[in-house]
Amino acid sequence: MKRFLIILSILISQIALAQEVGYESSKVWSLEDCLEYAVENNITIKDAALNKNQAAVDYSKAKSSRLPDLNGTASQTFSNGNSIDPITSDFVTDQIYSTNVSLSSSMTLFQGNQINNQIDQNELLLNQSVFLEEETKNNIMVSILENYLQILYAKEGIIIAENNLTASEKEVERAKARLDAGSIALSDYTEAQSQAATNKYAIITAKNTYQQYIITLKQLLELDPTQNIEIQTLGDDIDYLNLELDKMTIYNKALGILPEVNVSKIGVEASEKDLDIAKGGFLPTLSLTSSLGSGYTSVNDNNFSDQFNVNFNQRIGLSLNIPIFNRNQTKASVQTAQINIEKAQINQQTVQKEVYKKVETAYQNATSAQEQLIASEASKLAAEQTYKLAQKKYELGALSTTDLVISQNTYTNAQQNYLQAKYLSVLYHQLLQFYQGNDIKL
Repeated sequence: MKRFLIILSILISQIALAQEVGYESSKVWSLEDCLEYAVENNITIKDAALNKNQAAVDYSKAKSSRLPDLNGTASQTFSNGNSIDPITSDFVTDQIYSTNVSLSSSMTLFQGNQINNQIDQNELLLNQSVFLEEETKNNIMVSILENYLQILYAKEGIIIAENNLTASEKEVERAKARLDAGSIALSDYTEAQSQAATNKYAIITAKNTYQQYIITLKQLLELDPTQNIEIQTLGDDIDYLNLELDKMTIYNKALGILPEVNVSKIGVEASEKDLDIAKGGFLPTLSLTSSLGSGYTSVNDNNFSDQFNVNFNQRIGLSLNIPIFNRNQTKASVQTAQINIEKAQINQQTVQKEVYKKVETAYQNATSAQEQLIASEASKLAAEQTYKLAQKKYELGALSTTDLVISQNTYTNAQQNYLQAKYLSVLYHQLLQFYQGNDIKL
């Protein structure tokens, strides 16, 4: 009986687990769900966050360079023969056991403002790392938006292919009946069969494309490859025709919002700090040094504690290091920093050009997609009516199989063109909104 209860409990737990997995796999992901999940789990974003943390550590380290250091030393030595007592500095000929302990500290008082400039530079790099993390998030979010719409496009492509196959199979049945009645030639029947086979192949291709996009989405979300996911389709209330603002207005907003612009700007400022740091190498360095120490020697008759009290010493001093000639190393560092400033300025200009190109491309594509959407919708409706009319004529024997196949293919192409224009219109409208600082949402 006990064994039966154990087996029963195991079966119940397995059923519960299966239900839990089934519930999770049946979750329908909206675009907002994907974006939120990716921000928390995408490893590229996590890597950017770690880079930001490292920049914070470097900034803290730079600030700590203003502080004095503190070192403790202790030594135990033995010498034999002619030597100098390390404690009394007397010349002796004897075996000597000696103990030394000390504390030493030094602090840089002035180093050509290199410490201050290094701290300022690390603060800039920390701010830059924040924008780099934001840029990484933006890139992942845009990739998810593109992939999400590609999945929806492929999913509707499957529906079109399945509908075409259903219609083709019915047309094969009609062609077979007409062949048996002797009203069409065998070639007409085989052409109908060929069209049905072509539509079957189209379904396989469409499903494979859909799965490829699903795999890409899983990788962006860092999901288990075996997990089944479904995404939410677009609502019927979405307006696919959107009038965009003037592209220069969008571009000016993008320059003040997109993180890559700030990254390039801070890059110039950090390079200028590099120049200040390099120039500091021409200036002297002033340091404050101090130490405390004591010791014991075996040649002295006093005991250990008495010697430590007597030998206790304190030192404090200033150290000035003046650079005279270091084989032109500082001069080369200054020249390198000047070159890096120019490179950073060129990179800033390049980033601004890239932002303008992104805005210009998205604006032109959005405008074109909306025009294509209007034209393709009209073309789709006309092709649909033509195809329905062709089907009726085919049923009545007033149309050849070849003409019916041509009509179906024309309708299919019109549907694909409409789908493409629809999702491109959504994509570029969302990109233009995103470049203006608005959230991505459908």
